[in-house]
Amino acid sequence: MRIDAAKVIVTCPGRNFVTVKIMTDQGVHGVGDATLNGRELSVASYLQDHLLPCLIGRDPRRIEDIWQYFYRGAYWRRGPVTMSAIAAIDMALWDIKAKMGNMPLYDLLGGKSREGVLVYGHANGADIEETVDEVGRYIGLGYRAIRAQSGIPGLAAAYGVGRGKDYYEPADAALPTETLWDTTKYLNFVPKLFDRLRDRYGFEHHLLHDVHHRLRPIEAGRLGKMLEPYGLFWLEDATPAENQEAFRLIRQHTTIPLAVGEVFNTVWDCKDLIQNQLIDYIRTPVVRAGGITHLRRIADLAALYQVQTGFHGATDLSPVTMGAALHFDSWVPNFGIQEYMRHTPETDAVFPHAYHFADGYLHPGDAIGHGVDINEAEAAKYPYKPAYLPVARLEDGTMFNW
Repeated sequence: MRIDAAKVIVTCPGRNFVTVKIMTDQGVHGVGDATLNGRELSVASYLQDHLLPCLIGRDPRRIEDIWQYFYRGAYWRRGPVTMSAIAAIDMALWDIKAKMGNMPLYDLLGGKSREGVLVYGHANGADIEETVDEVGRYIGLGYRAIRAQSGIPGLAAAYGVGRGKDYYEPADAALPTETLWDTTKYLNFVPKLFDRLRDRYGFEHHLLHDVHHRLRPIEAGRLGKMLEPYGLFWLEDATPAENQEAFRLIRQHTTIPLAVGEVFNTVWDCKDLIQNQLIDYIRTPVVRAGGITHLRRIADLAALYQVQTGFHGATDLSPVTMGAALHFDSWVPNFGIQEYMRHTPETDAVFPHAYHFADGYLHPGDAIGHGVDINEAEAAKYPYKPAYLPVARLEDGTMFNW
């Protein structure tokens, strides 16, 4: 069995996605996601110009060897472009191998560890009351876990507050828009949001919150301490994690569970955080971690230290990543939770999939492979459109973390 063709498909059914399709001489194909929000064409070029030509003629069953070939065989390793490109190929190869075995991917990985994958949705509003109502709407939809974000008084825009209710997409312009940030206003406001939420809905449902790398470690510790009475499921991305030791300071000041890692690319990015038990959930998604092959190593390391998975799953990842993630989630022993933002109907038409939502859980379905394909005729209707994530400045004009 040999790979006889491979291609990159870039499409924009509401937002840009980069998909790899690998074909074999036995008529079996697989698809993988390589989307890198705001930098899509860089990954598409890396795949088209450098990786895919090296695939032709190779045995698609030798997944580990192919992964090592692209990772170890390159002098310039790691980074989001390289690892997203490798991830797409890896996803597609696992898809092919499961199809060859006539089984769902979770069976190829070792079989299900659970009957459903707990997911959380995103509730946001311009102010506290609108966010409270949105949390109620998600509860009405059957969600057992909800991330809550709100507009902040005195700031024109806030992270997590989208232009729509179900299809939040922060990449909003052909060139980056600029937003203003004030940490004091944020810290004074967030506890009021969760006080109101618990007063309205009690403690039956899990509540989560994303700081989005906006705080210094001591500020994050202060926020965690203030939020402890509200029993959050986790506090996400409390501070930038380039310095993994920063989370030690946060740990010293709060018992709120900490989650981080959606921008990580390899096990080396989270090794110290996991080994020193400075986090409770690792969020690195399959598309950013070099695919299933490398994500298994991250999850296995995390399991040694009772760290659970909580993979990123926003709309900047295509349904292909969601399908692969759900099969991984169904198998991985130390699963915690999966982020789930719904895609637009146009995106769902481009990427037909077997997974479905019911009663707070996602189910991967029983289709062979990872259960997601690409409709190339539909994809061709939506050409690439430049779209960048915003940038943030402090009110005095200083560049800040977005």
